[in-house]
Amino acid sequence: MNQYQQINLEDYFQSGEGGQALTYTRKDGSAIAKMFQFGLGSETVEREFLISKAVYEAGIPCPEPIRLVTDGKCFGAEYEVIENKRSFTRIISEEPEQLGRLTLKFARLGKQLHSIPANTDVFPDMKEVIRPWIEKSTCISEPLRGRLLTVLDSIPVPRTCLHGDFHIGNIITDGEKDYWIDLGDFAWGAPEWDLSMNFYVAYYMSPDILGNLFHLDPAAFRRHWDLLIKSYYGVQTPEEQRACEKQLLKYTTLKLYYSFSKRRNGKGEPSPQLEGLANAFLSGMAPGLF
Repeated sequence: MNQYQQINLEDYFQSGEGGQALTYTRKDGSAIAKMFQFGLGSETVEREFLISKAVYEAGIPCPEPIRLVTDGKCFGAEYEVIENKRSFTRIISEEPEQLGRLTLKFARLGKQLHSIPANTDVFPDMKEVIRPWIEKSTCISEPLRGRLLTVLDSIPVPRTCLHGDFHIGNIITDGEKDYWIDLGDFAWGAPEWDLSMNFYVAYYMSPDILGNLFHLDPAAFRRHWDLLIKSYYGVQTPEEQRACEKQLLKYTTLKLYYSFSKRRNGKGEPSPQLEGLANAFLSGMAPGLF
């Protein structure tokens, strides 16, 4: 799919940054370009663009994808500009009193998304997105690989929509309407795939990384998580919350290894620390919690 149109970044100003890309807004305000890091293959850009188009055409609120672009060095795509937009996490970091209201809204919007039947001819099964990274990655020891694949095979496959990178940094608002963004991992399957990494972030992500990604300190994200899981599942007590969290452990482990392997392109040595955590999770244990 070689339909990239040439742009000059002098016509834009940088307006944001993420783990894999920088965003630039056209100086005339007509579009925003998400430019992926130099060296990241065009197939990643094209996949996100095509999936975003399918999400938009399905009527799920997201910025309209416009075109694939390149500045001659990096590949990217232009999207509709949402005037006066801020992510939920940015709002919470600047206005901490909004945490409760926006977390409850995020839980409600997530449940709405997870109730939408997915077009399985267009979107992938999350299990099959993750499977090749578990099967082929050298970052996983053979005993753990077998265990992960057994768990993966046991997971149910409801045909409902998943964001794929579900967190409060990937929903924006203009004050009137809310939009999902960063849709490259949009798929279908069990909602626990989406909720799982929020559990990991709340309890195990380092404060520095958490601050860079979410602009929040660990205590604030923990408050967000506690309210999110209680609202999403309708649980009331700490014991009910722990029971829900235990159900997320296998999803969290598989998503961790999916992300870990993707970052290393499937190459590298296994991490003893991560394998220790994975084996604990797969045994129904969360170190420091239960």
